[in-house]
Amino acid sequence: MRQAGRYHSHYRALRERHSFIELCKNPELACEVTMGPIREFDYDVAILFSDLLFPLEALGFPLNYDKGPPELGWKLTKDSLSQFKPLESAVQQLDFQKQALQQIRSALPTNKSLIGFIGGPFTLFTYALGAEKAERLFEAKSQFGLFQQFCELLIPLLRNNIELQIAGGAEVVMIFESTGGSLSPFQYEQYCIPAIKNLSAGFESKVAYYLRESTETHVLEVQKALPDLAGIGVDHRFNLASLLARHPRGFLQGNFDQALLFLDKDSLKKELALYLRPLLQLPPESRCGWVCGVGHGVLPKTPEDNVKIFIDEVRKAFSA
Repeated sequence: MRQAGRYHSHYRALRERHSFIELCKNPELACEVTMGPIREFDYDVAILFSDLLFPLEALGFPLNYDKGPPELGWKLTKDSLSQFKPLESAVQQLDFQKQALQQIRSALPTNKSLIGFIGGPFTLFTYALGAEKAERLFEAKSQFGLFQQFCELLIPLLRNNIELQIAGGAEVVMIFESTGGSLSPFQYEQYCIPAIKNLSAGFESKVAYYLRESTETHVLEVQKALPDLAGIGVDHRFNLASLLARHPRGFLQGNFDQALLFLDKDSLKKELALYLRPLLQLPPESRCGWVCGVGHGVLPKTPEDNVKIFIDEVRKAFSA
């Protein structure tokens, strides 16, 4: 969940010398960015440093980060589907991720795990439309016919992307769906679930799923429709102890509120104690498979010392 990024001095120092694209597409640099937080904070799991929009670029969308936020050179329409590049050439353009993962796995201590990630189909659809911001999501919600056509071309590439990352050394590939949580339960079940089911089919215990701003209805639908997922991530709005007690299979990742990492040291420790108390009261078998983390990524300008406090306090609580 954004282990490397603007909050971390190691990353900021690299960004002074290299562009964001260089850090992602140069395997040596991607490895260095990924390993920085592992060395600094001793996370148990390393996350490939990359970007979820590269499959769109591989399909033919011009992509640049010159002004900060990503910009695509053209927008998806029914007519522009014909401009997509063939699957074979698109897959080749993502090989840098495999090379980066191989280098990370070689550099990573053997007791650390390694995961990759891809963007979820609906999330990539909203970006392709230029409708990823909340005030423009209505454009995506009114074009589900185009979404299904888009998925016919996108999902084969994403499946190859998953295979490529696993071949590079990723133990699990997380599907990040950052806009799907905005859908109604009916829309989500009708359109997102079939797309994710198609995307994850055959990758038993190798693919996980995170839906930003999900509800319990969303999570139940995912658990029911996708029993072979390696795990599910949830944001900070869930009662994690209650969810863990009912979670049927796989790991459950989450879900401390990342905004609380801006508190002063003593207040942060108090909030962590409140957060961990109900989890500590669960029997150990109910906590089995829990991956402790923040709800949606470490925010820019988060104090690095507070990241260390978070990790230390969690480990101390469960080592007693």
